[in-house]
Amino acid sequence: MVGDRQGWLRCLLGGAVFVVGMAGTTLPTPLYPLYQEEFGFSELTVTVVYAVYAFGVIGVLLLAGNASDTVGRRPTLLWGLGFAVASAVCFLCADGLAWLYAGRLLSGLSAGLFTGAATAYVMDLAPPGGASRATLVATAANMGGLGCGPLLAGLLAEYAPEPLLLPFAVHLALAVLAAAVVLRLPETVREIRPLSAVRPRWPALPAPVRPVFVPAALASFVGFALFGVFTSVSPAFLARFLHVDNHAVTGLVVALAFFSSTAGQLAVGRVGVPRSLPLGCAVLFAGLALLAGALATDLFALVVLAAVVGGTGQGLTFRAALSAVAGAAPEERRAAVISTLFLVAYTGISLPVIGVGLLTGPLGLERAGLVFTGCMLLLVACAGAYLLRQPVRTGTGTG
Repeated sequence: MVGDRQGWLRCLLGGAVFVVGMAGTTLPTPLYPLYQEEFGFSELTVTVVYAVYAFGVIGVLLLAGNASDTVGRRPTLLWGLGFAVASAVCFLCADGLAWLYAGRLLSGLSAGLFTGAATAYVMDLAPPGGASRATLVATAANMGGLGCGPLLAGLLAEYAPEPLLLPFAVHLALAVLAAAVVLRLPETVREIRPLSAVRPRWPALPAPVRPVFVPAALASFVGFALFGVFTSVSPAFLARFLHVDNHAVTGLVVALAFFSSTAGQLAVGRVGVPRSLPLGCAVLFAGLALLAGALATDLFALVVLAAVVGGTGQGLTFRAALSAVAGAAPEERRAAVISTLFLVAYTGISLPVIGVGLLTGPLGLERAGLVFTGCMLLLVACAGAYLLRQPVRTGTGTG
């Protein structure tokens, strides 16, 4: 019993570190309109700045997705926190667009190291028999951290001085505190190898994972694509078309999508992994339809509903996908396999966002958003139909 209590304490501390790491990646979201006023750039530039972050994540996942399996969880997370600190410093020094690109790239490198390593670390730290609950802690920490970023930045930007400085100063301090926590947690990788053993790998999946991975990755792609658009262009849409100038409200709307994702993840335990994936696709479809309605009618209530419903659908699909993939992966390949799933997810969070940015010039922000939602509605419908015909099979049942 004492061992279980200590194991869950360590698991929760690992989750708290995960929250801090991921919060920094969405911190600039409600601040983009302020940066546009300060530096005078367009919505296309906003999406490119956002995509630089996603490309940083993808680059790390491709080049070092297996790093924590090789050099250990703790060194990998400390490197991730180091990149988070460097990103915060860039934003604190920002006096032009180049600093934003640098800050977002470093933030992407941090997230790329964190996604696979922190997820695997939280699961490793849990006591025996706690895999299902640890998966929930990991995915909730991931999405909760992503939601805390815009909420914190929005509140500080609206109600505290120095809106473009204070959020990053606070996160820098939190990252240092998180590093101190990591140094006190145990290493969970049994066979530590030198950094030179980390090799770039084209994504490859062990044979037991392959039947599970395709439908899980497809559902994850759609969910993260919805998040990509919410975090990159919704602040501009809220400010320009709905006249929402309160940064705290903007941050809250974006945060609602991520917090609703956590609620969707909680439902997976009851619904079960095989049913959660197609059900999540159906809920995502509804969220995308609400987003299309918001773009067409300029109704704030529909934006909020789209965030809540779409976030819930993403949570259902994401936790189920992660549970299925992690459960099928051999222990010594778990972080690499999880990183491959995140590679697909972050492709979904980047490419559609760039597409919306490119279409904003000729079509305008609202019509570009409608083109995006139409494409994602088609994709999520195909994903749901695929999952109904070939449901994911897992040995755990509930993930």
